Amino acid sequence: MKHLTILVPAGENNLSSIVGAYKIFSRANQYRQKRGQQALFKIELAGLAAEVDFYGGLFSVKPNTAISAIAKTDLIIIPSLNHNYHQSVKDNSEMITWIREQYTNGAEVASICTGAFLLASSGLLNGKLCSTHWSAADDFRSLFPEVELQADRLITDEHGIYTNGGAYSFLNLMIYLVEKYYDRETAIFCAKVFQIDIDRQSQSTFTIFTGQKHHDDDVIRQAQQYIEENVQEKISAEDLSQQFAVSRRNFDRRFVKATGNTPIEYAQRVKIESAKRTFESTRKTINEVMYEVGYSDIKAFREVFRKITGMSPLAYKERYSKV
Repeated sequence: MKHLTILVPAGENNLSSIVGAYKIFSRANQYRQKRGQQALFKIELAGLAAEVDFYGGLFSVKPNTAISAIAKTDLIIIPSLNHNYHQSVKDNSEMITWIREQYTNGAEVASICTGAFLLASSGLLNGKLCSTHWSAADDFRSLFPEVELQADRLITDEHGIYTNGGAYSFLNLMIYLVEKYYDRETAIFCAKVFQIDIDRQSQSTFTIFTGQKHHDDDVIRQAQQYIEENVQEKISAEDLSQQFAVSRRNFDRRFVKATGNTPIEYAQRVKIESAKRTFESTRKTINEVMYEVGYSDIKAFREVFRKITGMSPLAYKERYSKV
């Protein structure tokens, strides 16, 4: 029998991701047993303390064991953290070392949402792909520049390390892991029981683009503000660089370093975010919205919209507009 360790980090972190992981894998074990097979995993919650409180003591979790008592495990699940990432990493340094040692000894590791901060602190994500909640992407990039963050991805799978996007999308990662470790039939069963959309690959539909402003380049910040205040204009990178008296090559380099996007990508994201808000709150047609955000070619607008959101403008409007 394999061993599954669901971590309970120190601090008031995310209870739902601990409970959700436990319930889905427990149900997968039960389904396997009903088919006359042995349960695949021995599931244990493990932490640094005998009890961890959540939500001001309203709930508490008593791990089955301490991580120090587990010499070897096969799969580790790191739950989502609260938003004080620095404190969480500091409070769980012993756990971070344990994760790194277990991976070296053959364990696979899956991080849920902002649990990626704990995983990345181990160094195991350096040079690898990673996803996390879209709202934490800027903080993550600044703390872990060696990691290739792909915040649009719902799930990453590389060298026995799995990460996923934000919030309750962790359920998709759990189903993905059930299929990987059990089989497709068990994954479909769990997806049906817990009513989870199977095979979803992107969190782009749920992303709210706010722009990366946590940097010290005043020129680029002014350029960002100009883009955001002139969403209806067709803005070229050449015009922007001239306006701010910076060579085009240097402007592009500084813009990517500061924001993670090229100037054109940034302008596209600003325009599409504006279009999304208009679709959500008005009855305007796709063409009307397209013109308002500076597009005149419907094909180009559709292509950029789909690239950024993972949906067509019409599909997005139908899903989110109730006006």
